Amino acid sequence: MARKLSTFPAFFNVAGQKVAIFGNGDEAFAKTRLLANTAAEIVVYGDALEASFEDWIRQRNITRVAAPYSIDFLQDSTLVFAATGDAALDARIVTDARRLKIPANAVDQADYCDFLTPALVNRAPVSVAIGTEGAGPVLAQIIRARIDRMLAPSLGQLATLAESYRGIVDRTVPRGAVRRDFWRRFFSGSVSEQVENGDLAAARQAANTLLSNTGRNSGYVWLVGAGPGAEDLLTLRAQRVLMEADAILYDALVPEEIVDMGRRDAERVSVGKRKGCHSKTQNEINELIVDLAKRGKRVVRLKSGDPLIYGRAAEEMAALRDAGIGYEIVPGITSAFAAAADFELPLTLRGVASSLVFTTGHDLNSDVLPDWARLAVSGATVAVYMGRTVAASVAERLAAAGLASDTAVAIIENASQDDRRLMHATLKELPLIETLDDLTGPVMVIIGDAVAGANFEKSTPLVALVPESAAA
Repeated sequence: MARKLSTFPAFFNVAGQKVAIFGNGDEAFAKTRLLANTAAEIVVYGDALEASFEDWIRQRNITRVAAPYSIDFLQDSTLVFAATGDAALDARIVTDARRLKIPANAVDQADYCDFLTPALVNRAPVSVAIGTEGAGPVLAQIIRARIDRMLAPSLGQLATLAESYRGIVDRTVPRGAVRRDFWRRFFSGSVSEQVENGDLAAARQAANTLLSNTGRNSGYVWLVGAGPGAEDLLTLRAQRVLMEADAILYDALVPEEIVDMGRRDAERVSVGKRKGCHSKTQNEINELIVDLAKRGKRVVRLKSGDPLIYGRAAEEMAALRDAGIGYEIVPGITSAFAAAADFELPLTLRGVASSLVFTTGHDLNSDVLPDWARLAVSGATVAVYMGRTVAASVAERLAAAGLASDTAVAIIENASQDDRRLMHATLKELPLIETLDDLTGPVMVIIGDAVAGANFEKSTPLVALVPESAAA
């Protein structure tokens, strides 16, 4: 079970409220600088401030009280920071504050902290707070620096402009998908671009144009590749559109953890599409996508791997074009690449394999040998999707085409995922995988001379896994 947070992230409203900081040195100075990002009424209690600290608060007209600690100093405070450098005194200050029901924080004393101070990225009124519950303050600072580089300096101005439009939007733009679409376009379109260019007049004009056109936009569809299963192999673009979608239609092989990356209020529909277990026909899926988009929904059609590789994307794109609905393809990492990475297997190898073939193997069932079978004989690497049930046919036909029986084969179940299984074999041994009843996840089979370059230390010989009767 995933570890749960010990603290609940929250923001205190401190505008115009007294925040008391006790201390003379660097720790108190650091807390004062952090609080100076807010509109709080800061009061520093210190009878011997370091020179740089004293100069800094004097330049900013921050109130300073030069007197020994008294519980009376806590009166009317919203927050209290104890950073005197004296552990006993800091504990006393927090104990007194708790008695008065004022949240308090003592530097470097976890038992005397009612709240923790985060690393802060400030784009007022937007802020990002990063906390590690004390486990890694340096890590929090590294994350803060990365986020700071990601967020445009103009983000605060954009948020302020949005604030000025909130009233009219609430009055004139219907709730739900239409309003979400307005704000999405506001924050990611021409309005944002003009603010970033420093032209607030042009930004307001773009916002007014957007407001007058709101409600005229039809729905939109993204055909998204969820990748082979591992959450961290999902692309950044896929994560972004999942957060924008009003509805998510997902296949059976897409892990729940990836589906849950969508908005909490997004409609979620499982449409099956797993071998031998189709909860909806392809025509039904097409109709559902079109219907949702016509109702103004922003739809993510979430597919395992990549939408354009055995993902039936062509039929869905045709349905969307016929209905006049806009759409976009968001590529995903296909299972062949993830499987090869798990095996440390080069799919192409200079002087050995310069071609790569993707197939399901089902086209080997006809009497006519497909061209790619001849490519395999000449050195191409063949990646067979959904390879377990067609293994015998693939092996037989490739052998008949002239591929050597000792050609290396890599077999991967649940590529990229924690429960993945890696096996290796030769072409003549490949049919044995059909005897493995516990091989229930999606299976990728990779065949070719380049497979010999894989790291077989991570895999198990196929013949060691099959029953003796089958091996015989």
